[in-house]
Amino acid sequence: MQTKFSARCAAILLCLGLAACGDNEDDASAAKDGAFASTYKPLPSTSTLISNATILTGAGEKLDKASVLIKNGKIAALGKRVGATRATTKIDARGKWVTPGIIDVHSHLGVYPSPTLAVAHEDGNEMTDPNTAQVWAEHSVWPQDPGFVAALAGGVTTLQILPGSANLFGGRSVTLKNVPARTVQAMKFPAAPYGLKMACGENPKWVYGSEKKAPMTRMGNVAGYRAAWIAAADYMKKMEKHADDDDDEDAPTRDLQLETLAGVLKGEILVHNHCYRADEMATMIDIAKEFGYKITAFHHAVEAYKVADLLAENEICAAMWADWWGFKIEAFDGIRENIPLVDKAGACAIVHSDSEIGGQRLNQEAAKAMASAQQAGVEVTPGQAMRWLTLNPAKALGIDSRTGSLEEDKMADIVIWDGDPFSVYSKAEKVFIDGALVYDRDDPALQPKTDFSVGILGGVQ
Repeated sequence: MQTKFSARCAAILLCLGLAACGDNEDDASAAKDGAFASTYKPLPSTSTLISNATILTGAGEKLDKASVLIKNGKIAALGKRVGATRATTKIDARGKWVTPGIIDVHSHLGVYPSPTLAVAHEDGNEMTDPNTAQVWAEHSVWPQDPGFVAALAGGVTTLQILPGSANLFGGRSVTLKNVPARTVQAMKFPAAPYGLKMACGENPKWVYGSEKKAPMTRMGNVAGYRAAWIAAADYMKKMEKHADDDDDEDAPTRDLQLETLAGVLKGEILVHNHCYRADEMATMIDIAKEFGYKITAFHHAVEAYKVADLLAENEICAAMWADWWGFKIEAFDGIRENIPLVDKAGACAIVHSDSEIGGQRLNQEAAKAMASAQQAGVEVTPGQAMRWLTLNPAKALGIDSRTGSLEEDKMADIVIWDGDPFSVYSKAEKVFIDGALVYDRDDPALQPKTDFSVGILGGVQ
């Protein structure tokens, strides 16, 4: 990869002898998560004090004229009285806003990258069988996708890359840190749980029904889920029975598809379920209870407002658009108040993109939902709305103990905005990942681009 890294990044690489920014396959501290383990290593960072800012913590709080101290890649202190040594880099953020890095919980960057070339770059959906739980999105991710750096300019520091939604079971998702790297392993968020992409509704029944094969109906969808979970439960029992005997001739052969489904049943893999209609979300919850697994999040969920109490009761997040509506029949009952109404019910509300364009301005998508809430008489504070972009998606990805809010000892994934992030006029000015300044709107040397950015996205604006 001949990525045009910043001069600062190049100097770091020269000093460390690395081949690419954020890329170190020999990292001894990398998470040991089995095959294809993360080799992500944070870029070197310096102690930095960001002071005099309006801070949205991501956990619901808004702090005026406050400071945040970064040390060793983590948040060391936060508040109105934060001191620093002379050696600390100081940034006066007077008139600016500071937030956690935005987390896009539903992205297809890297698996449907730019440039959009039909066969060559469409690697996000294995549409060969209703159940393709054996495939992993990370094995399709192209790290040079210019969409990553465009999202970085919009304050996105972490993304979940998902397979598409043509299948009942689409395969495993992967959570990435939004850093330039040669390999997907060097972007993988260390020790983040895998996700399983599932889909209900029109997509699978249309894709396979058009071929005159199951599923052709919504009842066919449900039969397919249940049959797969029965097989997975049986496989898990057999594997556990023979786990301690390597020479057991009766041990079942390893099955990649059932291995992923068994990982869900054991609570190791999180379920991310594409689902639009309220009645289908209720059905999926019933299936999950039948087989003893948990749904982490419904995605798109345009009718989540109808079952917001059910989502809260079952501790299921809803990852939603601000205003996508009417583009197919099951999207016709979407309303612009969906996100705030889910939040008001006490459920976990998330703003997601599902778009390489929307992913660059998720702050504005959240602002749309805030405006719709106000028009409906539902009060939403900036502190609440920031949760939709940071802490709640971190919760859905199983990484909220390490990122998603500005709290001591969490990763210093931080954005400095030149104004209120919920204003259409505001832009991300500086972006830190693990305490390292990786994007600076005022410094061309800290505006990473890939070879494929020029002429396709026109650079990051």
